[in-house]
Amino acid sequence: MADPALRRALAERRFIVAPGVFDMISARVADGMGFACLYGTGFGVVASHLGLPDAGLATYTDMVGRMGRIAQGCRTPLIADADTGYGGLLNVRETVRGYEVAGISGIQIEDQEVPKKCGHTPGRRVIPAEEMALKIRVAVEARRSPDFLIVARTDARTSLGLEEAIRRGRLYGEAGADIVFVESPESEAEMIEIGRQLGPRWPLLANCVEGGRTPILPARRLQEIGYAIAIYPALGFLAAAAALERAYAHLKARGDSNGLPAEASYGFGRICELMGFPEVWEFERRWAQDRPAEG
Repeated sequence: MADPALRRALAERRFIVAPGVFDMISARVADGMGFACLYGTGFGVVASHLGLPDAGLATYTDMVGRMGRIAQGCRTPLIADADTGYGGLLNVRETVRGYEVAGISGIQIEDQEVPKKCGHTPGRRVIPAEEMALKIRVAVEARRSPDFLIVARTDARTSLGLEEAIRRGRLYGEAGADIVFVESPESEAEMIEIGRQLGPRWPLLANCVEGGRTPILPARRLQEIGYAIAIYPALGFLAAAAALERAYAHLKARGDSNGLPAEASYGFGRICELMGFPEVWEFERRWAQDRPAEG
């Protein structure tokens, strides 16, 4: 079931900073750090699971399995990317039901045409706004718990301009979305305008992508201009890729891992603890004494 803590945090106007998680190691690390929410990044999950670009190549089955495992392995509420809902209205209904049953606390659905593309890459096209509004209405009706949040994203800014993106955000909010997400504003001034027009009625989500199309503003500033959530979907996998490249380069150059700086490695003991080995060892110790003797 969806975690009510996320809706409660929004109602209490507590600003939410959500790191992007893309596999169980990143999820376990983030889960232990006291964040109010985690964000299941489609880009990162597709990259880590399939080794493919975030270009509509992953299926519902791919994503609900991976996102559900992350949700079930963490105590922190998870909002998960669900692309376009993986099809038409019936697909959206089944996607919402599947994500909710999987233990996810919120689902993000966007108004791109199929196949979709990453929101900070070129060539994105959007479906008619009224069609997307129907998807949101279906999503709201399909959920079993009101604590399961519907995030409606529009990608209209890049191809159709800010005014149309704001119109769509308003339309999706009126259709029942709990959180409105205008993707890829290109300046702080545009973000201020989004906050001015939409922020008084709906919690707004800012997508903070290092090297992306949108300026990354401090949390306090985002809250001042009307935003409620800031997601950092790429931070984890960008950092992980850089760390892996440095470690593997060291191995290639030396032929062994000796001399690798301590800060460059998580440590085998620490990763065992993170993955839950102490509980396994305690289980085995406790039951070993009751195991019947052989022979």
